[in-house]
Amino acid sequence: MIDEYNDETILEDVLKEFAGLAAIARPSGHEKAVSDYLRQRLTELGFSVVQDDANNIIADKEAAPHRQNAPRTILQAHMDMVAVAREGVAFNPLTDGIKLVQDGEYLRADGTSLGADDGIGVAVGIYMLKNATDCGPLRLIVTTDEERGMTGAQYIDAKYVTDAACLINCDSENFDELVVGSAGGVDINFTRKINWCLPQKNAAYRIKVHNLKGGHSGERIGDGRGNALHILAATLLSVNTIAGAEIAAINGGKAKNVIPDSAEAIVLSNAKEQTLRYIAKVTQENFAKIHGDADPAITITVTPTEKPADVFAAEDAENVLRLLYLLPKGVLGMSRAVPNLVESSANLGTVRTTDKGVNVEFYPRSSVDARLTEFANAAKELAALTGFAADCQEPSPAWHENKDSRLAAIMRQTFAAQNSRAPKVTVIHAGLECGYFYRKNPQLDIVSVGVTTEDIHSPDERLLLSTVVKEVRLIATTIKTVAQL
Repeated sequence: MIDEYNDETILEDVLKEFAGLAAIARPSGHEKAVSDYLRQRLTELGFSVVQDDANNIIADKEAAPHRQNAPRTILQAHMDMVAVAREGVAFNPLTDGIKLVQDGEYLRADGTSLGADDGIGVAVGIYMLKNATDCGPLRLIVTTDEERGMTGAQYIDAKYVTDAACLINCDSENFDELVVGSAGGVDINFTRKINWCLPQKNAAYRIKVHNLKGGHSGERIGDGRGNALHILAATLLSVNTIAGAEIAAINGGKAKNVIPDSAEAIVLSNAKEQTLRYIAKVTQENFAKIHGDADPAITITVTPTEKPADVFAAEDAENVLRLLYLLPKGVLGMSRAVPNLVESSANLGTVRTTDKGVNVEFYPRSSVDARLTEFANAAKELAALTGFAADCQEPSPAWHENKDSRLAAIMRQTFAAQNSRAPKVTVIHAGLECGYFYRKNPQLDIVSVGVTTEDIHSPDERLLLSTVVKEVRLIATTIKTVAQL
């Protein structure tokens, strides 16, 4: 039936499903409302729906009458999003929906991230359940908490995966690419209790690093972009060495897997404001040379602010800065098997100061699982040296390419026939849930596809509308071809 629909009708229907998701706040860890919405929506459409204890949604569509013996195909996407706003935009990620703006050839949001990662994948999955014909048994799995820890994919019962032959993940960011492998990652959270004391310095200043590009810590890590938290730590170390300083707060970053585009600290010093501005200017010039054209607008500002009542004890301040400065970041190794592919990287994602202490989110990635163990071990050693506690979560597994994938061959041929050019078949450095599904069923044939999205996990996120229908047609034909095997 999809073959009979015109492009405008398909796009309108998919965007209608996406708008339903966008109206619901759905940051990672807070998906109950959107999960309930999906359960109700898919039940109303007539599908068999399960909502598990992790709020994952599993919806089944029966095979066409003459395709009941065909292999089952799974479509998979995640319902949560990285919910961030442009500086100065009033936005509560726990309660506010996304305001959609159709801007020529793109769909974007009004001042916030769009959530096309991976709301558009969910919308396409719903559309396929509604409209796919001549297909075998079809299952849509929509997971929770992908952006934060992939706990939905970890939790989902293996029985929903072991009865399938193929899985099409709908969470990639470039329509022209068929992804056949991805990196793993490990969540590492550092915490340190702060001893507070009365300030001895006279004047308080807000030192801010901003105007960096930021972006996804997997997709953009190889671009050479600056990490605002690292640059801030370097600035504060220079201020303390040259002018003497006390620290009252350090905050920055949006999420563990987003390269920080801004960070700030409240600092006290007896030095003249002009001296601090000069230190900031020199530091800014140095990092501009390091990051070059990748982050040409880097800015470090110093402005007077209200004097706080308490500051970090000197030893605490020194060790916080040591940790932030010494944590590895950026590209740490290139693949020897895949040309131009980042093998290992790390992102200093967020720092938050509370009345109890300092919390740091650190997120290494690698396509070599043993490297993730090494990252965790090194983090524990660095934590011990700086008086932090390091909580290292279970690493998410890398997903390795299956050279004999029949699904990849089908999708490659289908893409070429529909688009008059061959797709790029690639392995990516970003993380996908495919590793968990492969772990539950090693016989599962997996490919990841997606529409073209740009600047995900940022307020500049946008979706290239012309790729939505193309993805629908690619998946629809693939499902029919699989059913004929």
